[in-house]
Amino acid sequence: MTARPHGIAIRDARAVDRAAIEAVTLAAYEQYAATLGATLWGMYRQNIVATLASVKPGTLIVAEQEGALVGSVLLYPAGSVMGEPGGGKAMTLTWPEVRLLAVAPTARGSGTGRRLMEECIRRARAAEARDLTLHTTDMMRVAMRLYERMGFERAPELDISPAPGITAKGYKLPL
Repeated sequence: MTARPHGIAIRDARAVDRAAIEAVTLAAYEQYAATLGATLWGMYRQNIVATLASVKPGTLIVAEQEGALVGSVLLYPAGSVMGEPGGGKAMTLTWPEVRLLAVAPTARGSGTGRRLMEECIRRARAAEARDLTLHTTDMMRVAMRLYERMGFERAPELDISPAPGITAKGYKLPL
């Protein structure tokens, strides 16, 4: 287990955490349902559940506070082969990639998202990666501000289009 600033413990997920991770992730992302509309939200929700059900070769990292799981993030190593959300073409990751950063709505503003991202950065550096990448969309403004404050830079060459009219913007952090 890593350090516990502000009572937040960061650790690798365990098998018994699966239901709590799915619940926290869906609760965190459900705020986008209205923006996406029923059809796109249904597809996105299905993609989230499927991704969390089969994370290998990624690693799920969780945040706990006072014994409750309050956040999670998925970190894929460089060399992972991933399909684009929505069934797009497969891509091989050049650098480690962060996916599905989620903080329970009740824990927002506690520093949980930052702590999870710091752990991803620490692990990417330990793996001697040159960059750490992620994708996000314009509707995720709070997350985008966090990433930018942490030094992530827009990388348009990494952009993907998981559904018509939706662009998942690529970002990378030089390590």
